[in-house]
Parts: sequence; C-alpha cells; structure tokens
Amino acid sequence: MYKLITIDIDGTLLNSNGEISEENKSAISKAINNGVEVVLASGRIINSIKTIANELGANNYLIAGNGALVYDIKNEKILYSNYIKRQKVLEIAKICEQNSIFYTISTEDTIITKSLNYNVLFYASENLKNEQNKRINITVVQDIIKYLDEYEKEDFLKITVCDSDKIVFSRILEKLKKIKNVDVLDISHISRKQIATTTQNTEIAYCYTEITNQNVDKWSAVKFLAKKLKIKENEIICIGDNANDLEMIKNAGLGVAMKNGLSVVKDEANVITKSNNDDGIAHIINKYL
Repeated sequence: MYKLITIDIDGTLLNSNGEISEENKSAISKAINNGVEVVLASGRIINSIKTIANELGANNYLIAGNGALVYDIKNEKILYSNYIKRQKVLEIAKICEQNSIFYTISTEDTIITKSLNYNVLFYASENLKNEQNKRINITVVQDIIKYLDEYEKEDFLKITVCDSDKIVFSRILEKLKKIKNVDVLDISHISRKQIATTTQNTEIAYCYTEITNQNVDKWSAVKFLAKKLKIKENEIICIGDNANDLEMIKNAGLGVAMKNGLSVVKDEANVITKSNNDDGIAHIINKYL
C-alpha cells in the first residue's frame, strides 16, 4: 500500500500551458480522501507551490527549491532546510555578471531578477491568471550584486542560470561546475514553455541550470518527511520528468517518469506513465491506488 505520493510540478503535474487537468485534480483528490499524503516537490519557491497545492487540496506539506526545504503548510513552518549562503550566491552572481549571462536568485518567498525573461517571464505570465494574494513574488532590481550586499538574509534556495544560445550556455556551465561546495544541475536539453494569451500561444525556449547548496535533492527532502510521517521508503511513489527528479525516482518504492521526461530519468524509473499533456498523474494514481 502506497502512503505518500511526491509529485513534481513543471512538466509533470502541469501541462504545456501551465494548467492542471480536471482528470489529474480528480485522481489526486481521491488519493487524499483515501488517506494518501500528496506532496508537491518543485524547484519553485514556497508561495508558488502553495498556490498549486491549495488548488489540489494537498495542504499539509510541500518541498521547495529542489529539496532545499520542507515546509509545513498548515503551521506555516519550515521543517527542514539546506540553504546556499549569501557569500556563495555572490560568487556565482559575479561570474554570471562577468559573462553577461541571465540569472535569477530564489529565496523562500521571492525571485530576484534584473528583468522578466526566460523562466521569470513564464512565472510573470502565470501571475496574470492568479489573484493578487496567490501571485509569485518577483523582485526586479537594477543591480543584483548591490541588492545582495544589502539583503538582510543569509539564506537562499537556489540560483537559476539561463541562456538561449546553447554554445554560450555550455561555456558558462563549465565555469559553474568548478565552484566548490555547490551542486550544479546537469541539464542538457532546452526547456520549452508555452505562454498562453487571449489570441495565441507563445513559446519560450532556453538552456538552463539550477545551483543549490551541496547535497540538496528532492529525495533527501522526501526521506526527511517520510521519517517524520513514519512512512517506509517502499510505501512512497515519486513522479517527475527532469534531472532534478532523478534521485527521488531512483530511490522511491515506485519511481515514475513522465513520457515527456528526459531519457536518463525514464531509464531509472520503475514505470513510465503518460505525458503531462495526457493526464499522466491520473493514470498512475488510478492504476496503483
């Protein structure tokens, strides 16, 4: 009997238009009503995940920053964290500045950026569909280095680095991998997201990586939560599509990859479900629960 389902958001729960299908909502609701703990695990910040969790009724826990923290939604309390410190963030930011590469910095509750581009552009378009209190907090500043120097907190979730040119991106990726005491997500594919408007869908495509503190991954966060809830590892289903889902898919009792997922993720999965545009989450829940 599976007691915990951990679900990635982008490319897994959400379809290409950033929406949750009614089939997925219904299946997740049935799982929750049958006593299964459903937890969203994403690279996103807390409020962004919480909005989606509330829509699903998965209101107990969430995993943010690719596993950098576990958050108790009901009690509004961080239960587990593995942050990247400000000095290391500054070191990475300076490399990006020197190489004229777009980057964003995520705290628990905001995305710090110079402009609305790449991944931030997608989140900004999401905000237009949400009520004010459910929007992702995006802080646009002219000088990120100066902003960080004056920032009151020492702890950060992650840095995201993006570029539309694969050759340029490969060069900066090699430099980033030489930085000590951080984990650099090795993503070789181009991310493609659809921004829906009233008249048409616009695709944004870019290369990206995400940098966290050392030993941050979703599975570490899932293990922490499972131990707290007294759930065995073989009673856990983990579902995802991307490199940041690999560890939890490899180690879960049932590791599930999306049909649209990376080949390396599908190779490690116990099961491959339908794509994020074909209700892959509902398919797994209905089959195994």
